[in-house]
Amino acid sequence: MNTMRTTVTFDHDVAVRLKRLRKERDLGLKELINEAVRQGLDAIEAPPKPRKPFVTRAFDLGEPLMNLDNVGEVLELLDEEDFRKKLNPRDPG
Repeated sequence: MNTMRTTVTFDHDVAVRLKRLRKERDLGLKELINEAVRQGLDAIEAPPKPRKPFVTRAFDLGEPLMNLDNVGEVLELLDEEDFRKKLNPRDPG
């Protein structure tokens, strides 16, 4: 069986998890790392699971309160201080 020998430096969080799993499963470090790498490679190489398509529900909002054809005019209206008052005169602000 061909093997590869290398040096690996683990981040602290990974080292802690490896240490915990070694105790829980009573495995040597080599066996545990090989198992983890195999599972990780299997997950990476596996075809993506089919996803349920995202559907956006549409709602009828009625007629717009202003003409939205000219973006510049709409932005100008939004910049006005009393824009909210124009849309809802009963709102004190």
